[in-house]
Amino acid sequence: MQNIKVGVIQMSVSDDKETNLKKAHSMIKKACRQGAQLVVLPEVFNSPYQTELFPEYAEPYPGPTTRLLSSLAAEHEVLLVGGSIIEKDGEGKLYNSSFVFDEKGQLLGRHRKVHLFDINIPGKITFRESDTLNSGDSITVIRHQGLCFSLMICYDFRFPELARAAVLEGAQLMVVPASFPITTGEAHWDLLMRSRAVDNQCFVIAAAPARNPESSYQAWGHSMVVDPWGQIIAEAGEEEGIIYAELDFEQLEQIRQQLPLLEHRRQDLYQLNYRVSET
Repeated sequence: MQNIKVGVIQMSVSDDKETNLKKAHSMIKKACRQGAQLVVLPEVFNSPYQTELFPEYAEPYPGPTTRLLSSLAAEHEVLLVGGSIIEKDGEGKLYNSSFVFDEKGQLLGRHRKVHLFDINIPGKITFRESDTLNSGDSITVIRHQGLCFSLMICYDFRFPELARAAVLEGAQLMVVPASFPITTGEAHWDLLMRSRAVDNQCFVIAAAPARNPESSYQAWGHSMVVDPWGQIIAEAGEEEGIIYAELDFEQLEQIRQQLPLLEHRRQDLYQLNYRVSET
């Protein structure tokens, strides 16, 4: 497996979908000009992260956002993970969904957020995705030109079973569009990204929106790329921008050989049952 250069987009999201799509378009082009072969957008990049507004911004597949992503992937011959958008299915149900397109603009896979973000931290934040969203029902693993990666959206990443199941299916990389709020981001963002990378000996790409002081939901930002040894190899701050990193899969194989965690699992003592959506 050859090394891959990734571009992780941390964009500021406004309440105007057209403005957001134009910004995503511009930043994807910039990442591709810098040689990125895999480009990742943040969670809910085309609309505000407010549950009461999700029905207003929701769109079907194919729709304006996914058509744009498909055309950009084909134009720049890049593997594109379209962060996530609010998807409306044929029955009118809403999902927080991530769409992935290959270098020809073909849909490689879709992940619907499995764990809905329903939390209440008194004095800090109360948020209920389940007020408007439905949950997905499978683990998503994508295989493409020798690369195997999993998709998880934000709150999904707090559940270690999901990450381990993906790695057992061959994932070398976990791609996580995520919009942690400041409260949990400050406490757990680095810790979670590095822990999942170390526990599963894989790369982690976490793509967050930039901080928007005018938004009612304050995202933590700090998009990052973590290697299988748990080292942060690229990290953003709070502001808008693009970070780049090269994924060295020879390093991944060396780490798994030298510290064979997956081989040392005691399946006579414990097992993990799961369902995978695979492409």
